[in-house]
Amino acid sequence: MERLHKLVRGEVVQRVALPAWLDRLASLGIVTGDLQVARRQRFTNIVAYAVALNTASHLVTNWLLEPADLWPVHVYNAAFTMVALLIHRLHRFGPNAAANTLALLVLVGNLFVIWMLGRESQLHVYFTLAGILLFMFGVDNLREFFVWYGIAFVALLASLYLAPEHGILLTQDSTLHEVLAANAMINAIIINGLSIFYVLTVLRRTEIELENQYARSAALVEAILPPPVADRLILGAEPRIADRVENLSVLFADLVGFTRAAHDLPPEEIIDYLDDFVRTFDDLCARHCVEKIKTIGDCYMAAGGLNGFGRDGAVAIGRLGLAMLDAQARRRPLGRDRLGLRVGIHLGSATAGIIGDMRFSYDVWGDAVNVASRMESHGVPGRIHVSADFRAATRDAFLFEARGETEIRGIGRTPTFFLLRPVGRA
Repeated sequence: MERLHKLVRGEVVQRVALPAWLDRLASLGIVTGDLQVARRQRFTNIVAYAVALNTASHLVTNWLLEPADLWPVHVYNAAFTMVALLIHRLHRFGPNAAANTLALLVLVGNLFVIWMLGRESQLHVYFTLAGILLFMFGVDNLREFFVWYGIAFVALLASLYLAPEHGILLTQDSTLHEVLAANAMINAIIINGLSIFYVLTVLRRTEIELENQYARSAALVEAILPPPVADRLILGAEPRIADRVENLSVLFADLVGFTRAAHDLPPEEIIDYLDDFVRTFDDLCARHCVEKIKTIGDCYMAAGGLNGFGRDGAVAIGRLGLAMLDAQARRRPLGRDRLGLRVGIHLGSATAGIIGDMRFSYDVWGDAVNVASRMESHGVPGRIHVSADFRAATRDAFLFEARGETEIRGIGRTPTFFLLRPVGRA
């Protein structure tokens, strides 16, 4: 069942991974089960950490330049750094509680330092990062985003036209203003770049997850259905998949004596034997380009010619039958019994399509199926019993032995044959 497990679990071909410590930090305080909300809250945490680092850098710079005269700004920077690092604790109060609080604090705090240090400090450049708010609120909350974006725009205009040029504190210290302006510009471009990097990384990771989920679902569909049918189902252009196949070769292979041999055996041994039986024949179907249709207990059903190439499908089915007999002859016993295989093949018309809604299946019905089933049930262990129609279509590819007229239930007396081997092989 290794292949089945791989199909169900799926295998991620490539990953885009952030550092584990950053993922843990971004997830602090998030309790929601809504993936969209959680994604926005993670970005809010990242912005809060970036704001805290930015404010801390200004605290260090200002302290080194003016440790005493800028004490109101020092107090603000220290307090704001601490508060920003605790923003993640607000997620429990609502999906956007932390985002709204952070936006308010940044707005008010930035206006405060602009008035304290003046337009020359260029601190109003941080208002130009207001577009980042969209990642915090998301497209599902555009009204909140536009409200805060509009407020940030008004705050930028107020800072440009109403704030004092040199500020309130140390109005004549041009060196301080130049350093603050440079610090603000550098921090702004770093915050902008890191925010875009984080968002695109998360977006790419989500895209890869979706691609892998789609590949896994497509692989599961293709494992259940023939590839051309699976492609049609995935495209979804047809309301119902139903086909008429005029020259379809159908094979039934049944284990002889299975019920008696399995009667007193433990379930694990029986399932192990059947699993090997089915997987061996699945592999043979793939090698001979034949479609497995289904298994019914210890009976295996396959078909060739679903693609419309009836003669090629018939030859492939004949070769499959011979390979099945050879494989079964080499298999281990079930318990104490070495089981034989009885195979029946017929070529005829059939209807093929998908039925069901839950646990749907692809199946075939009609003359090809009914007669092939009779060929198997009226056959002989260790031999391939075929109809006259199948022989007529493949007589140049195989050697046959006439069985004579055989009484077939539901059909009457009809000539049948045993398929022996390919032409030219002794």
